[in-house]
Amino acid sequence: MSGFLEPPRRLPSVGHTAAVDQAAVDDHGLTLLDWRRRVFGVYATVRSAADTAQAHGEWRATRDDLFARHPQSPIAAERRNAFAGLPVAVYDPAWRFELSVETNVERSRLEIPTGTDGVVPFERVGVVRIPDVGQLDVWALRSYGGGLFVPLRDRTAGHSTYGGGRYLIDTAKGADLGGDTEGGTLVLDFNFAYHPSCAYDAGWACPLAPPGNVLGVEVPVGEQLPADGWY
Repeated sequence: MSGFLEPPRRLPSVGHTAAVDQAAVDDHGLTLLDWRRRVFGVYATVRSAADTAQAHGEWRATRDDLFARHPQSPIAAERRNAFAGLPVAVYDPAWRFELSVETNVERSRLEIPTGTDGVVPFERVGVVRIPDVGQLDVWALRSYGGGLFVPLRDRTAGHSTYGGGRYLIDTAKGADLGGDTEGGTLVLDFNFAYHPSCAYDAGWACPLAPPGNVLGVEVPVGEQLPADGWY
């Protein structure tokens, strides 16, 4: 899985060349460890915040810093000097929900080829129904680390947001907005929707939203595309 949370490995290059950040390659995993600590940390701040809009600002600032300066940034090293921040819509509390996960669903399996990471297996384990918005399938990662995954693609995809969709929850990589595990609820705050790494560089391989995660409405909040795209 990919995006701001943890850059996945690149696909083997076919007619595509990109600069390699040798420091990231040679650091024996320490920069990736730092990336993970910072991502998990900012999501812990979001979950515990009394003022979610303020926490959203901290989330944005953390992302901008990681993308601009971190060796694990999905923005290619030669393009970071020109990076001016990720465009994100102003926080709108109307797009925050805490919803029950319906687990009495037909289980299905989704296998996502991700280049050098091989095939990543997911299992459909539930569905959440969002008032006046639609419904989204909840997927469990059935490989090392586990976790829940909720991507989405709405009617802004291909226009003001990436055509392949965005991610809301990816708990294996830290994107956990909260909820009550005993009560069976998840917080879905669309203000925190973010693009996968393949939105920034065509060399990345990313799991994208399957049919059960496509919404028939526009979701105007969360991360947006810059006017000229990322690549």
